[in-house]
Amino acid sequence: MHQQTEMEEGNIKKRKESQNGSTGHSMDCQNKEKQPKATVLQKDVGLLSAICLIVGTMIGSGIFISPKSVLLYSGAVGPCLLIWAACGVLATLGALCYAELGTMITKSGGEYSYLSEAFGSHIAYLYSWTSVMVLKPSSFAIITLSFAEYASAPFYPGCTPPLLVTKCLSAAALFLIVTVNCLSVKLASYVQNFFTAAKLFIILVIVVGGMVMLAQGNTETFSNAFEGTSSSFGAIGLAFYNGLWAYDGWNQLNFITEELKNPFRNLPLAILIGIPLVSVCYVLVNVAYFSVMTSTELLLSPAVAVTFGDRVLHPLSWIIPLFVVFSTFGSANGSCFTAGRLAYVSGREGHMVKILSYISLKRYTPAPALILNGMLAIFYIIPADINTLINYFSFAQWVFYGLTALALIVMRFTRKELHRPVKVPIVIAGLMVVVSCYLVLAPIIEKPELEYLYCTIFIFSGLLLYYPFVHWKVNWARKLMRPITMHLQLLMEVVPPEKTE
Repeated sequence: MHQQTEMEEGNIKKRKESQNGSTGHSMDCQNKEKQPKATVLQKDVGLLSAICLIVGTMIGSGIFISPKSVLLYSGAVGPCLLIWAACGVLATLGALCYAELGTMITKSGGEYSYLSEAFGSHIAYLYSWTSVMVLKPSSFAIITLSFAEYASAPFYPGCTPPLLVTKCLSAAALFLIVTVNCLSVKLASYVQNFFTAAKLFIILVIVVGGMVMLAQGNTETFSNAFEGTSSSFGAIGLAFYNGLWAYDGWNQLNFITEELKNPFRNLPLAILIGIPLVSVCYVLVNVAYFSVMTSTELLLSPAVAVTFGDRVLHPLSWIIPLFVVFSTFGSANGSCFTAGRLAYVSGREGHMVKILSYISLKRYTPAPALILNGMLAIFYIIPADINTLINYFSFAQWVFYGLTALALIVMRFTRKELHRPVKVPIVIAGLMVVVSCYLVLAPIIEKPELEYLYCTIFIFSGLLLYYPFVHWKVNWARKLMRPITMHLQLLMEVVPPEKTE
């Protein structure tokens, strides 16, 4: 057949031979004890690492830097705290829907696999096109830019670090994180576990500090807590948007289902432990902030956690920026870990170039997919401001969340034969669809802007690539990609994953 397939098969065969030993006559008895690993992503992620992935990816810089956005749109302390709690409930309900989907369809790739199963190839492709090209790498870039701003701040006291320094440091962090993830799944998990422990430690410090301040009688901010509450339909929607941005990451575990040990147990258990833990942390941290700052002071603070540290932990206030650096680095690592799996699965299903579905022969990591995510993220840190881009594409993310919840409802009727170890009430999925519609439409109705139209055009422009290259599989594209794939395969020492039953 083709040179490429011959070479791929040869690589797999060669690997098996080298691991089985050069002597053929001792294979029967010895290899039963020491079987070579199949060239697939290994099940290396246990329950603790799964919880750390959820908690570590959800808790980034949002709770330390920008809780003021929720306060700004909600208008008062009382509704602000209620919105933080409600966002936690929503994230938990959404994740329960994902627990059912993840234990019913045990494929990695998160929403991509579920949309493909429920609605077919077109919707799944548009999701992978939008996420792989924009949502995942730009989110990765934003987290590393936050890391770079905090990491460089001590070297520029009293002024903002130069943009070039921030961007170079961000690029260095991207390179380091991608390298760690390409080297080993276990190493990436250890990094995630360490930084999750670090961010939970600093949250504990803030919460205890807040409790001490409350015990000393600093409760003025909580009197008349509902005075000035916003009654605007769109403003409440934007408050939820900003709160849910801090909770983003509740679906991360579904991107690595194939690498979970005992996913039927560990997936729902990690969700039920991780997300309520984050919700409690977020509400308590906000209460701690309000114990030392009024609403006005909190809105004027450039970095809320740092202001809290200056007032409560004065001699040791430097630990807050240090741990925010740890927090953002851990969140970026989790984002990279899961984003690579989406590109890997869409490549495996033929929706992206085939090389993205190849895995390292020695390290069992989806190196090409991880490298693509890193390269796109570096491209996104070059422009002056990508926050605007993220704001406009956030509505796209909630479109896909809503479609995924709808997929659960659809498959209750179209795929009744599928085994469901976890089964949530269909009302929860319906609620998620309604909430998603609200979060998509409210900001557009409140403040319609052309950028939303541009984002929609970009999403559907994926069909211009889908029909020739995926649906019709034009011959010239395959001929063009064959030598490129072969050379990249040799360069990165990657092979197609073996088919497992």
